[in-house]
Amino acid sequence: MLKQQLQFKLSQKLSPQQIQLMKLIQLPTQAFEQRLKQELEENPALESGKESNDEAGLDDFDNTYEDDYENESIGAEDINVDEYLSDDEIPEYRLQSNNYSADDEDKSVPYAAGTSFHQYLLNQLNTFIMDENDREIAEFLVGSIDESGYLRRDLSDIVDDLAFTQNTYTDEEKLQEVLKVVQEMDPAGVGARNLQECLTIQLHRKQPTPAVDLAIDLMERSFEQFTKKHYQKLLQRHEITEDELRDAIHEIERLTPKPGGAYSGNSKMVEHVVPDFSIRINDGELELTLNGRNAPELHVSREYNNMLKGYKDSREKSKSQKDAVMFIKQKLDAAKWFIDAIRQRQETLWVTMNAIMHHQEEYFLTGDERKLKPMILKDIADKIGMDVSTVSRVANSKYVDTPYGTKLIKELFSEAMKNEEGEDVSTREIKKILENLIEDEDKTKPLTDDKLASLLKEEGYPIARRTVAKYREQLNIPVARLRKEI
Repeated sequence: MLKQQLQFKLSQKLSPQQIQLMKLIQLPTQAFEQRLKQELEENPALESGKESNDEAGLDDFDNTYEDDYENESIGAEDINVDEYLSDDEIPEYRLQSNNYSADDEDKSVPYAAGTSFHQYLLNQLNTFIMDENDREIAEFLVGSIDESGYLRRDLSDIVDDLAFTQNTYTDEEKLQEVLKVVQEMDPAGVGARNLQECLTIQLHRKQPTPAVDLAIDLMERSFEQFTKKHYQKLLQRHEITEDELRDAIHEIERLTPKPGGAYSGNSKMVEHVVPDFSIRINDGELELTLNGRNAPELHVSREYNNMLKGYKDSREKSKSQKDAVMFIKQKLDAAKWFIDAIRQRQETLWVTMNAIMHHQEEYFLTGDERKLKPMILKDIADKIGMDVSTVSRVANSKYVDTPYGTKLIKELFSEAMKNEEGEDVSTREIKKILENLIEDEDKTKPLTDDKLASLLKEEGYPIARRTVAKYREQLNIPVARLRKEI
Protein backbone atom coordinates (compact mmCIF):
# COMPACT_ATOMS: atom_id res chain seq x y z
CA MET A 1 0.00 0.00 0.00
CA LEU A 2 1.40 3.34 -1.04
CA LYS A 3 1.65 6.08 1.55
CA GLN A 4 1.60 9.75 0.75
CA GLN A 5 3.76 11.99 2.85
CA LEU A 6 4.22 15.75 2.91
CA GLN A 7 7.62 17.00 3.98
CA PHE A 8 8.78 20.57 4.52
CA LYS A 9 12.45 21.33 4.09
CA LEU A 10 14.22 24.63 4.64
CA SER A 11 17.35 25.09 2.55
CA GLN A 12 19.47 28.05 1.67
CA LYS A 13 20.38 28.61 -1.96
CA LEU A 14 22.35 31.41 -3.53
CA SER A 15 20.76 33.34 -6.35
CA PRO A 16 22.72 33.86 -9.59
CA GLN A 17 23.15 37.52 -8.60
CA GLN A 18 24.70 36.58 -5.26
CA ILE A 19 27.09 34.18 -6.96
CA GLN A 20 28.13 36.88 -9.43
CA LEU A 21 28.65 39.33 -6.57
CA MET A 22 30.95 36.92 -4.73
CA LYS A 23 32.95 36.45 -7.92
CA LEU A 24 33.28 40.22 -8.32
CA ILE A 25 34.50 40.60 -4.73
CA GLN A 26 37.16 37.97 -5.31
CA LEU A 27 38.60 39.70 -8.38
CA PRO A 28 41.76 41.83 -7.95
CA THR A 29 41.93 45.22 -9.64
CA GLN A 30 43.28 44.11 -13.02
CA ALA A 31 40.87 41.18 -13.35
CA PHE A 32 38.01 43.43 -12.25
CA GLU A 33 38.83 45.89 -15.05
CA GLN A 34 38.67 43.05 -17.57
CA ARG A 35 35.33 41.93 -16.15
CA LEU A 36 34.03 45.50 -16.35
CA LYS A 37 35.17 45.81 -19.95
CA GLN A 38 33.43 42.54 -20.81
CA GLU A 39 30.16 43.70 -19.22
CA LEU A 40 30.27 47.00 -21.10
CA GLU A 41 30.77 45.14 -24.37
CA GLU A 42 27.99 42.62 -23.73
CA ASN A 43 25.36 44.99 -22.29
CA PRO A 44 24.56 48.03 -24.46
CA ALA A 45 22.29 49.38 -21.71
CA LEU A 46 25.34 49.92 -19.48
CA GLU A 47 27.56 52.91 -20.21
CA SER A 48 30.69 54.27 -18.61
CA GLY A 49 30.92 57.89 -17.49
CA LYS A 50 33.53 60.44 -18.40
CA GLU A 51 37.03 59.91 -17.07
CA SER A 52 36.76 62.90 -14.76
CA ASN A 53 39.55 61.66 -12.49
CA ASP A 54 42.09 61.77 -15.29
CA GLU A 55 40.94 65.17 -16.51
CA ALA A 56 41.22 66.66 -13.03
CA GLY A 57 44.66 65.12 -12.49
CA LEU A 58 43.60 63.17 -9.42
CA ASP A 59 45.58 60.28 -7.99
CA ASP A 60 44.84 56.70 -8.93
CA PHE A 61 43.57 56.11 -5.42
CA ASP A 62 40.26 57.49 -4.17
CA ASN A 63 38.37 56.53 -1.06
CA THR A 64 35.27 58.59 -1.75
CA TYR A 65 32.21 57.21 -3.46
CA GLU A 66 29.33 58.99 -5.10
CA ASP A 67 26.05 58.51 -3.26
CA ASP A 68 24.13 58.10 -6.49
CA TYR A 69 25.07 57.05 -10.00
CA GLU A 70 23.63 58.89 -12.96
CA ASN A 71 20.57 57.21 -14.39
CA GLU A 72 20.73 59.11 -17.65
CA SER A 73 23.52 60.10 -19.99
CA ILE A 74 23.80 63.82 -20.56
CA GLY A 75 23.16 65.28 -23.99
CA ALA A 76 21.83 62.09 -25.55
CA GLU A 77 19.80 62.50 -28.71
CA ASP A 78 16.12 61.57 -28.77
CA ILE A 79 15.40 58.12 -30.08
CA ASN A 80 12.63 57.29 -32.53
CA VAL A 81 10.99 54.50 -30.53
CA ASP A 82 8.59 53.52 -33.30
CA GLU A 83 11.53 52.93 -35.63
CA TYR A 84 13.17 50.60 -33.14
CA LEU A 85 9.90 48.86 -32.21
CA SER A 86 8.49 48.21 -35.64
CA ASP A 87 6.76 45.03 -36.69
CA ASP A 88 9.76 43.97 -38.74
CA GLU A 89 12.57 41.97 -37.19
CA ILE A 90 15.10 44.20 -35.47
CA PRO A 91 18.35 44.32 -37.46
CA GLU A 92 21.39 43.11 -35.56
CA TYR A 93 23.27 46.36 -36.16
CA ARG A 94 20.67 48.26 -34.11
CA LEU A 95 21.50 46.20 -31.05
CA GLN A 96 25.20 46.99 -31.32
CA SER A 97 27.08 50.00 -30.04
CA ASN A 98 29.41 51.96 -32.29
CA ASN A 99 30.02 55.22 -30.48
CA TYR A 100 33.79 55.56 -30.70
CA SER A 101 35.17 59.05 -31.01
CA ALA A 102 38.44 60.37 -32.38
CA ASP A 103 39.88 61.01 -28.92
CA ASP A 104 39.36 57.42 -27.76
CA GLU A 105 42.73 55.87 -26.90
CA ASP A 106 43.78 52.32 -27.42
CA LYS A 107 44.46 51.13 -23.89
CA SER A 108 45.94 47.79 -24.96
CA VAL A 109 49.67 47.35 -24.52
CA PRO A 110 51.49 45.71 -27.44
CA TYR A 111 54.03 42.97 -26.74
CA ALA A 112 56.91 42.03 -28.97
CA ALA A 113 56.54 38.59 -30.49
CA GLY A 114 60.25 37.77 -30.16
CA THR A 115 61.98 34.50 -30.99
CA SER A 116 61.27 31.41 -28.96
CA PHE A 117 64.06 29.63 -27.10
CA HIS A 118 63.96 26.59 -29.37
CA GLN A 119 63.91 28.75 -32.50
CA TYR A 120 66.93 30.60 -31.12
CA LEU A 121 68.76 27.28 -30.82
CA LEU A 122 67.68 26.11 -34.28
CA ASN A 123 68.96 29.35 -35.79
CA GLN A 124 72.39 28.63 -34.32
CA LEU A 125 72.54 25.27 -36.08
CA ASN A 126 72.91 27.18 -39.36
CA THR A 127 76.37 28.30 -38.20
CA PHE A 128 77.62 24.68 -38.01
CA ILE A 129 78.71 22.63 -41.01
CA MET A 130 76.83 19.30 -40.93
CA ASP A 131 75.60 16.72 -43.37
CA GLU A 132 71.87 16.26 -43.80
CA ASN A 133 71.65 13.25 -41.47
CA ASP A 134 73.50 14.98 -38.63
CA ARG A 135 71.39 18.10 -39.03
CA GLU A 136 68.17 16.07 -38.68
CA ILE A 137 69.55 14.50 -35.50
CA ALA A 138 70.63 17.90 -34.13
CA GLU A 139 67.23 19.43 -34.82
CA PHE A 140 65.54 16.53 -33.03
CA LEU A 141 67.86 16.96 -30.04
CA VAL A 142 67.08 20.68 -29.89
CA GLY A 143 63.37 19.88 -29.95
CA SER A 144 63.88 17.54 -26.99
CA ILE A 145 65.50 20.24 -24.82
CA ASP A 146 63.19 21.59 -22.12
CA GLU A 147 62.70 25.25 -21.20
CA SER A 148 65.43 25.08 -18.55
CA GLY A 149 67.93 24.10 -21.26
CA TYR A 150 68.32 20.43 -20.27
CA LEU A 151 68.06 17.26 -22.33
CA ARG A 152 66.31 15.05 -19.79
CA ARG A 153 65.63 12.02 -22.02
CA ASP A 154 67.84 8.95 -22.31
CA LEU A 155 69.83 8.73 -25.52
CA SER A 156 68.49 5.22 -26.12
CA ASP A 157 64.91 6.56 -26.11
CA ILE A 158 65.89 9.31 -28.55
CA VAL A 159 67.47 6.71 -30.88
CA ASP A 160 64.16 4.82 -30.94
CA ASP A 161 62.11 7.97 -31.50
CA LEU A 162 64.32 9.02 -34.42
CA ALA A 163 63.75 5.65 -36.05
CA PHE A 164 59.98 5.53 -35.53
CA THR A 165 59.02 9.17 -36.07
CA GLN A 166 61.71 10.57 -38.37
CA ASN A 167 62.78 7.40 -40.19
CA THR A 168 66.34 8.27 -39.20
CA TYR A 169 68.48 5.37 -38.03
CA THR A 170 71.47 6.02 -35.80
CA ASP A 171 73.12 4.77 -32.61
CA GLU A 172 73.99 6.23 -29.22
CA GLU A 173 77.61 6.82 -30.23
CA LYS A 174 76.55 9.00 -33.18
CA LEU A 175 73.94 10.71 -31.02
CA GLN A 176 76.61 11.53 -28.43
CA GLU A 177 78.78 13.03 -31.17
CA VAL A 178 75.99 15.32 -32.43
CA LEU A 179 75.02 16.23 -28.85
CA LYS A 180 78.55 17.59 -28.32
CA VAL A 181 77.87 20.01 -31.19
CA VAL A 182 74.56 21.08 -29.66
CA GLN A 183 76.29 21.68 -26.34
CA GLU A 184 78.62 24.17 -28.05
CA MET A 185 75.68 26.52 -28.64
CA ASP A 186 74.64 29.46 -26.49
CA PRO A 187 73.66 29.88 -23.73
CA ALA A 188 76.53 27.93 -22.20
CA GLY A 189 75.36 24.69 -20.62
CA VAL A 190 72.43 24.11 -22.97
CA GLY A 191 71.86 20.47 -23.91
CA ALA A 192 73.30 19.13 -20.65
CA ARG A 193 71.70 15.98 -19.24
CA ASN A 194 72.17 16.86 -15.58
CA LEU A 195 73.39 19.65 -13.33
CA GLN A 196 76.91 18.25 -13.12
CA GLU A 197 77.33 18.24 -16.91
CA CYS A 198 75.70 21.69 -17.19
CA LEU A 199 78.13 23.31 -14.74
CA THR A 200 81.12 21.51 -16.24
CA ILE A 201 80.27 22.77 -19.75
CA GLN A 202 80.04 26.34 -18.47
CA LEU A 203 83.37 26.06 -16.63
CA HIS A 204 85.12 24.82 -19.79
CA ARG A 205 83.91 28.00 -21.55
CA LYS A 206 85.65 30.21 -18.98
CA GLN A 207 89.17 31.62 -19.25
CA PRO A 208 91.49 29.05 -17.66
CA THR A 209 92.71 30.06 -14.19
CA PRO A 210 93.81 27.98 -11.16
CA ALA A 211 90.36 28.53 -9.56
CA VAL A 212 88.52 27.50 -12.76
CA ASP A 213 90.72 24.42 -13.24
CA LEU A 214 90.08 23.37 -9.65
CA ALA A 215 86.33 23.96 -10.09
CA ILE A 216 86.33 21.67 -13.15
CA ASP A 217 88.21 19.03 -11.17
CA LEU A 218 85.66 19.30 -8.35
CA MET A 219 82.75 18.90 -10.77
CA GLU A 220 84.26 15.90 -12.54
CA ARG A 221 85.68 13.99 -9.56
CA SER A 222 83.81 15.10 -6.42
CA PHE A 223 80.43 16.43 -7.47
CA GLU A 224 78.47 14.48 -4.83
CA GLN A 225 80.75 15.59 -1.99
CA PHE A 226 80.56 19.17 -3.25
CA THR A 227 76.74 19.24 -3.30
CA LYS A 228 76.67 17.88 0.26
CA LYS A 229 79.27 20.46 1.32
CA HIS A 230 81.69 17.91 2.73
CA TYR A 231 84.46 20.49 2.58
CA GLN A 232 86.90 18.62 4.79
CA LYS A 233 86.78 15.61 2.47
CA LEU A 234 87.35 17.88 -0.53
CA LEU A 235 90.40 19.47 1.09
CA GLN A 236 91.96 16.06 1.76
CA ARG A 237 91.03 14.44 -1.55
CA HIS A 238 92.27 17.29 -3.78
CA GLU A 239 95.12 18.31 -1.47
CA ILE A 240 94.20 21.99 -1.51
CA THR A 241 93.94 24.84 0.99
CA GLU A 242 90.75 26.47 2.22
CA ASP A 243 91.55 29.61 0.24
CA GLU A 244 91.89 27.62 -2.98
CA LEU A 245 88.63 25.81 -2.31
CA ARG A 246 86.90 29.10 -1.53
CA ASP A 247 88.05 30.59 -4.87
CA ALA A 248 86.81 27.52 -6.77
CA ILE A 249 83.44 27.66 -5.01
CA HIS A 250 83.17 31.33 -5.95
CA GLU A 251 83.63 30.43 -9.63
CA ILE A 252 80.93 27.72 -9.41
CA GLU A 253 78.47 30.04 -7.65
CA ARG A 254 78.67 32.43 -10.61
CA LEU A 255 77.36 29.77 -13.01
CA THR A 256 73.76 29.38 -14.20
CA PRO A 257 72.04 26.17 -13.09
CA LYS A 258 69.23 26.72 -15.65
CA PRO A 259 70.79 28.09 -18.85
CA GLY A 260 67.46 28.16 -20.67
CA GLY A 261 65.94 30.44 -18.06
CA ALA A 262 68.51 33.11 -18.86
CA TYR A 263 67.14 33.51 -22.39
CA SER A 264 64.80 36.50 -22.41
CA GLY A 265 62.62 35.11 -25.19
CA ASN A 266 61.82 32.06 -23.06
CA SER A 267 61.12 33.83 -19.79
CA LYS A 268 57.51 34.20 -18.81
CA MET A 269 56.03 37.65 -18.66
CA VAL A 270 56.29 39.00 -15.15
CA GLU A 271 52.89 39.75 -13.72
CA HIS A 272 52.41 43.42 -12.98
CA VAL A 273 51.00 43.80 -9.48
CA VAL A 274 48.43 46.57 -9.08
CA PRO A 275 47.75 47.36 -5.40
CA ASP A 276 44.05 47.21 -4.58
CA PHE A 277 44.51 49.37 -1.48
CA SER A 278 46.90 52.00 -0.23
CA ILE A 279 47.85 52.72 3.39
CA ARG A 280 49.64 55.93 4.30
CA ILE A 281 50.74 57.43 7.62
CA ASN A 282 49.53 60.98 8.19
CA ASP A 283 50.47 62.66 11.49
CA GLY A 284 50.85 59.29 13.16
CA GLU A 285 47.48 58.05 11.91
CA LEU A 286 46.81 55.40 9.30
CA GLU A 287 44.83 56.36 6.20
CA LEU A 288 43.28 53.72 3.97
CA THR A 289 42.30 54.35 0.36
CA LEU A 290 40.81 52.04 -2.24
CA ASN A 291 42.34 52.02 -5.70
CA GLY A 292 40.19 54.36 -7.79
CA ARG A 293 40.19 51.84 -10.63
CA ASN A 294 37.82 49.78 -8.48
CA ALA A 295 35.27 52.64 -8.48
CA PRO A 296 34.33 53.25 -12.15
CA GLU A 297 31.65 55.75 -13.16
CA LEU A 298 28.75 53.83 -14.68
CA HIS A 299 25.20 54.71 -15.60
CA VAL A 300 22.21 53.21 -17.35
CA SER A 301 21.81 54.24 -20.98
CA ARG A 302 19.24 57.01 -21.52
CA GLU A 303 18.49 55.65 -24.98
CA TYR A 304 17.32 52.35 -23.53
CA ASN A 305 15.24 54.11 -20.89
CA ASN A 306 13.59 56.16 -23.65
CA MET A 307 12.87 53.06 -25.71
CA LEU A 308 11.21 51.37 -22.76
CA LYS A 309 9.20 54.49 -21.94
CA GLY A 310 8.14 54.84 -25.57
CA TYR A 311 6.79 51.32 -25.56
CA LYS A 312 4.73 51.95 -22.45
CA ASP A 313 3.22 55.06 -24.05
CA SER A 314 2.42 53.34 -27.34
CA ARG A 315 -1.15 52.12 -27.81
CA GLU A 316 -0.57 49.27 -30.22
CA LYS A 317 1.82 46.55 -29.12
CA SER A 318 2.80 43.85 -31.62
CA LYS A 319 4.55 40.60 -30.75
CA SER A 320 7.86 41.81 -32.17
CA GLN A 321 7.55 44.94 -30.05
CA LYS A 322 6.96 42.86 -26.93
CA ASP A 323 9.99 40.67 -27.71
CA ALA A 324 12.16 43.72 -28.29
CA VAL A 325 11.03 45.39 -25.08
CA MET A 326 11.61 42.18 -23.12
CA PHE A 327 15.17 42.26 -24.40
CA ILE A 328 15.51 45.94 -23.45
CA LYS A 329 14.11 45.35 -19.96
CA GLN A 330 16.51 42.45 -19.35
CA LYS A 331 19.48 44.60 -20.35
CA LEU A 332 18.30 47.49 -18.17
CA ASP A 333 17.80 45.22 -15.17
CA ALA A 334 21.23 43.68 -15.71
CA ALA A 335 22.85 47.13 -15.98
CA LYS A 336 21.20 48.35 -12.77
CA TRP A 337 22.19 45.18 -10.92
CA PHE A 338 25.79 45.42 -12.12
CA ILE A 339 26.04 49.03 -10.89
CA ASP A 340 24.65 48.02 -7.49
CA ALA A 341 27.01 45.03 -7.35
CA ILE A 342 30.02 47.25 -7.97
CA ARG A 343 28.89 49.58 -5.19
CA GLN A 344 28.57 46.66 -2.82
CA ARG A 345 31.96 45.34 -3.93
CA GLN A 346 33.59 48.69 -3.17
CA GLU A 347 31.99 48.85 0.26
CA THR A 348 32.91 45.25 1.12
CA LEU A 349 36.53 45.71 0.06
CA TRP A 350 36.95 48.92 2.03
CA VAL A 351 35.23 47.71 5.22
CA THR A 352 37.23 44.46 5.27
CA MET A 353 40.61 46.08 4.63
CA ASN A 354 39.85 48.80 7.18
CA ALA A 355 39.29 46.12 9.83
CA ILE A 356 42.54 44.39 8.84
CA MET A 357 44.43 47.69 9.00
CA HIS A 358 43.23 48.50 12.52
CA HIS A 359 43.89 44.95 13.71
CA GLN A 360 47.49 45.21 12.49
CA GLU A 361 47.87 48.91 13.29
CA GLU A 362 51.17 48.50 15.13
CA TYR A 363 52.70 46.69 12.17
CA PHE A 364 51.54 49.26 9.60
CA LEU A 365 52.91 52.10 11.74
CA THR A 366 56.36 50.52 12.17
CA GLY A 367 56.81 48.04 9.31
CA ASP A 368 58.31 45.56 11.80
CA GLU A 369 57.01 42.06 11.01
CA ARG A 370 57.56 41.11 14.64
CA LYS A 371 54.69 43.46 15.46
CA LEU A 372 52.22 41.39 13.45
CA LYS A 373 49.41 40.14 15.67
CA PRO A 374 47.81 36.71 15.32
CA MET A 375 44.92 37.09 12.90
CA ILE A 376 42.65 34.55 11.27
CA LEU A 377 39.76 35.06 8.87
CA LYS A 378 37.19 34.63 11.63
CA ASP A 379 38.68 37.53 13.62
CA ILE A 380 37.96 39.96 10.78
CA ALA A 381 34.63 38.35 9.89
CA ASP A 382 33.40 38.85 13.46
CA LYS A 383 34.48 42.50 13.44
CA ILE A 384 32.66 43.45 10.24
CA GLY A 385 29.70 41.09 10.65
CA MET A 386 30.32 39.17 7.43
CA ASP A 387 30.94 35.56 6.54
CA VAL A 388 34.43 34.07 6.70
CA SER A 389 34.21 33.17 3.00
CA THR A 390 33.68 36.85 2.14
CA VAL A 391 36.81 37.88 4.05
CA SER A 392 38.70 35.09 2.32
CA ARG A 393 37.63 36.40 -1.10
CA VAL A 394 38.77 39.92 -0.23
CA ALA A 395 42.16 38.73 1.02
CA ASN A 396 42.74 36.39 -1.89
CA SER A 397 45.10 37.66 -4.63
CA LYS A 398 44.86 41.28 -3.48
CA TYR A 399 47.67 43.61 -2.52
CA VAL A 400 48.04 46.68 -0.32
CA ASP A 401 50.57 49.43 -0.95
CA THR A 402 52.28 50.45 2.32
CA PRO A 403 55.21 52.74 3.20
CA TYR A 404 57.25 49.55 3.49
CA GLY A 405 56.41 48.04 0.12
CA THR A 406 53.52 46.23 -1.54
CA LYS A 407 52.20 43.36 0.58
CA LEU A 408 49.97 40.40 -0.26
CA ILE A 409 47.01 40.73 2.10
CA LYS A 410 46.66 37.04 2.88
CA GLU A 411 50.25 37.04 4.21
CA LEU A 412 49.09 39.32 7.03
CA PHE A 413 47.08 36.41 8.44
CA SER A 414 48.75 33.97 10.81
CA GLU A 415 47.91 31.60 13.61
CA ALA A 416 48.60 32.24 17.27
CA MET A 417 51.13 30.62 19.58
CA LYS A 418 51.66 31.35 23.26
CA ASN A 419 54.99 32.59 24.60
CA GLU A 420 56.39 31.94 28.08
CA GLU A 421 54.28 34.76 29.49
CA GLY A 422 51.10 33.17 28.17
CA GLU A 423 50.54 35.87 25.56
CA ASP A 424 49.35 35.05 22.05
CA VAL A 425 52.01 35.84 19.46
CA SER A 426 51.90 35.46 15.70
CA THR A 427 53.71 32.58 14.05
CA ARG A 428 54.97 35.20 11.58
CA GLU A 429 56.76 36.88 14.48
CA ILE A 430 58.48 33.60 15.41
CA LYS A 431 59.45 32.97 11.77
CA LYS A 432 60.97 36.45 11.53
CA ILE A 433 63.08 35.88 14.66
CA LEU A 434 64.11 32.45 13.32
CA GLU A 435 65.11 34.06 10.03
CA ASN A 436 67.19 36.68 11.86
CA LEU A 437 68.96 34.01 13.95
CA ILE A 438 69.95 32.07 10.82
CA GLU A 439 71.02 35.25 9.03
CA ASP A 440 73.35 36.23 11.91
CA GLU A 441 74.80 32.75 12.48
CA ASP A 442 78.44 31.82 11.94
CA LYS A 443 78.34 30.28 8.45
CA THR A 444 81.37 28.11 9.20
CA LYS A 445 79.35 26.53 12.04
CA PRO A 446 75.66 26.96 11.15
CA LEU A 447 73.05 26.44 13.84
CA THR A 448 71.24 23.11 13.98
CA ASP A 449 67.48 22.92 14.52
CA ASP A 450 68.08 21.85 18.13
CA LYS A 451 70.27 24.89 18.74
CA LEU A 452 67.74 27.17 17.07
CA ALA A 453 64.99 25.78 19.29
CA SER A 454 67.14 26.53 22.35
CA LEU A 455 67.81 30.10 21.21
CA LEU A 456 64.11 30.68 20.54
CA LYS A 457 63.32 29.37 24.02
CA GLU A 458 65.78 31.90 25.43
CA GLU A 459 63.89 34.59 23.49
CA GLY A 460 60.69 33.47 25.20
CA TYR A 461 59.25 31.21 22.48
CA PRO A 462 59.15 27.60 23.74
CA ILE A 463 58.72 25.60 20.53
CA ALA A 464 59.87 22.08 19.66
CA ARG A 465 62.68 21.19 17.28
CA ARG A 466 60.26 19.70 14.75
CA THR A 467 58.33 23.00 14.76
CA VAL A 468 61.58 24.85 14.05
CA ALA A 469 62.22 22.48 11.15
CA LYS A 470 58.70 23.10 9.80
CA TYR A 471 59.08 26.90 9.97
CA ARG A 472 62.56 26.70 8.40
CA GLU A 473 61.19 24.68 5.47
CA GLN A 474 58.33 27.17 5.03
CA LEU A 475 60.97 29.92 4.80
CA ASN A 476 62.86 27.86 2.15
CA ILE A 477 65.97 27.72 4.35
CA PRO A 478 68.10 24.54 3.98
CA VAL A 479 69.39 22.43 6.84
CA ALA A 480 72.54 23.46 8.73
CA ARG A 481 74.87 21.22 6.71
CA LEU A 482 73.83 22.86 3.43
CA ARG A 483 74.24 26.36 4.89
CA LYS A 484 77.87 25.73 5.77
CA GLU A 485 80.54 27.93 4.20
CA ILE A 486 84.33 28.02 4.49
